Amino acid sequence: MKLNKKSISKGILKDIIIVVIGVIVIWVGLQVAFGTQNPFYVVASGSMIPVLQVYDVLIVQGHEPFEDIKVGDIIVFNRPSGHDRVIVHRVASIIEDEPKTIRTKGDANPASIPGTDFPITKEEYIGKVAYVIPQVGYVTQLLKPPINYIIIVIVIGIMVVKQMSKKKSEKELALQDPFKQNDSNLESSASIPELEKIEKDNEYAKHVESNLSDTEKSKDSEKDQK
Repeated sequence: MKLNKKSISKGILKDIIIVVIGVIVIWVGLQVAFGTQNPFYVVASGSMIPVLQVYDVLIVQGHEPFEDIKVGDIIVFNRPSGHDRVIVHRVASIIEDEPKTIRTKGDANPASIPGTDFPITKEEYIGKVAYVIPQVGYVTQLLKPPINYIIIVIVIGIMVVKQMSKKKSEKELALQDPFKQNDSNLESSASIPELEKIEKDNEYAKHVESNLSDTEKSKDSEKDQK
């Protein structure tokens, strides 16, 4: 039983390590591909309606140089006043060229907001919106505590059940004796024709005895007639 528990624990640990390594590799790959520490952002307000809806997921391209940003581009940046919030707005104008400073505005907002929409410099710039995945951000609401911990427990539980069922199947197969089963099958299959042969021999012997007795009776009757 101890060995069985150890093997199950090793299997679970192996699955967890594979999942963790896979997530890290994918995440690092995405960071390199899009040139930003976080390639994904979820729209949290309606300032860009109707182009961007709340809970849309944005894929941000950080490789797009700030110097190439032009009026009309939708960019993601840190709020210039305090850098305490990430904002996605459209570039409304270029305020200065040296150093490049821009002004943004939300499509649904009546005007640009000082300290939020401008002044935006290279320091605040995160990246340009490359792709939009509609409404996928709803999933992120499910991953807030304690739901995310419940999901993790469920995943680990599935892995435990998987390992236990696997070990149970291996144990059941090990307890079975395939050679014994084959022998019994051979014996049962061989016994059938042997029984049939014995029955046929018995019937033949009875038939011979019957013929002999009939012959003897006919001889005795002939003698009596003489």
